[in-house]
Amino acid sequence: MKEGWEAIIGMEVHAQLATATKIFCGCSVEVGSEPNSNTCPVCLGLPGALPVLNWNAVVLGAKAALALGLEIQNESIFARKNYFYPDLPKGYQISQYDRPFSANGTLKLMTAERDHHGHAMEWKPISIHIQRMHLEEDAGKNVHEGLPETDKYSYIDLNRAGTPLAEIVTGPDFRSSWQAYDYVNHIRRVLQWVGASDADMEKGNLRCEANVSVRRVGGAEFNNKVELKNLNSVRFMQKAIEFEIERQIAAHETGEGVSQETRLWDEKKNETRLMRSKEDAHDYRYFPEPDLQPLAVSDEFIEAAKREMPELPDSMRERFIADYELSFADATQLTADRSMADFFETAARHSLNPRLAANWVLGEFSRELNHSTRPAAESLVSAEDLAELIKTIEAGSINNNQAKEVFAEMFATGKPVAQVIEEKGFEQVSDAGEIEKIIDQVIGNNEAQVTAFRSGNEKLFGFFVGQVMKASEGKANPKIVNELLRSKL
Repeated sequence: MKEGWEAIIGMEVHAQLATATKIFCGCSVEVGSEPNSNTCPVCLGLPGALPVLNWNAVVLGAKAALALGLEIQNESIFARKNYFYPDLPKGYQISQYDRPFSANGTLKLMTAERDHHGHAMEWKPISIHIQRMHLEEDAGKNVHEGLPETDKYSYIDLNRAGTPLAEIVTGPDFRSSWQAYDYVNHIRRVLQWVGASDADMEKGNLRCEANVSVRRVGGAEFNNKVELKNLNSVRFMQKAIEFEIERQIAAHETGEGVSQETRLWDEKKNETRLMRSKEDAHDYRYFPEPDLQPLAVSDEFIEAAKREMPELPDSMRERFIADYELSFADATQLTADRSMADFFETAARHSLNPRLAANWVLGEFSRELNHSTRPAAESLVSAEDLAELIKTIEAGSINNNQAKEVFAEMFATGKPVAQVIEEKGFEQVSDAGEIEKIIDQVIGNNEAQVTAFRSGNEKLFGFFVGQVMKASEGKANPKIVNELLRSKL
């Protein structure tokens, strides 16, 4: 960012809650169904159809609110947000306005600026004020086909209309595109962690918008902001914010100024472009939804929701660092996904070697998961199986290369450690007497090399180790081989 300027950024995240049915009717929210097949008079907005609140959306909304440090309100009110768009069949969206479901949260997260390669530099904590998280229904989806120079067609799929959404709105607390990037990744992770949302941007069940303005460093007034919409990946969001910051600084410096408007990110041109002038809240003509009672939740409901909350990822990361002496980087990777974190902790406790467990989970286990596209929870290798493999390595029964081969077979078949080792013939020879016989034979067959080694050619030690391992068909325990060879030579 150009010296003397600062960015003022606020974020809005829309997360589809992981219910089986829509927020005000019983239609399925399954993705991939035939267009317009998961619809009914309620979500199509037909005359006389009345909405009925899906209580599971409230339960998941409570989990999301608590995971983000928000205060759940005892009473909130649904409102009609009026605007006209092809994918909004009623001509209004049922949302919440001045009485949201939850509000006034402080979220602490770690963030880092990146170098030109995208590598994180120093990680630092920041605090973000989340103004509100309210519940609402999603709109349908427009699908456009064709190129500007040919005939264009637009289709409307209303399967998504009525899917429950949690809209999370922050204050203007971010000062860089990378802070916003880390925030959205944090939101995605905690919503998945508590089971409130699948939070998959590729599937469209997590969408984000950024409100961006710039001002001179030290200034107190806000300049006009631009809303960036249709950001379908966290990386594109970061690029769009970065471009917009530079565009606005240039506009202010030339006296052109910045209009309050909504802009889109053009992935091909790597620039933002105008979508429409921005509406203010009064343009939506909010008023309370007459067909829904105020949403009332008791103190007992809120307390029960708090008791059911799992340990959150940031807290678990700090515990992993303290209890298992892991680095910040390793603990962060292990707590990026709840099933991975649980897998590691079980393996660490059963193997009694957290450091080695972390190495295997972040190394071979993660590699196999990536190749298979399975989550950790669906692995054929259990955490207890990995712990058993780690114990086998520590006992000297197999070497590290053999262990990798054994693990790959375990991951593919689900067979236990002992069975795979037996099938592959990897049982190591740890009997000192048997290994000593092999060493004596190797020394007797290589008198010239023995003389050279004893004359100071230390490099030949590796030759003798290799000969012993070859004679034992790779089964001799390397640790015992090294100790006995050193003694004999």
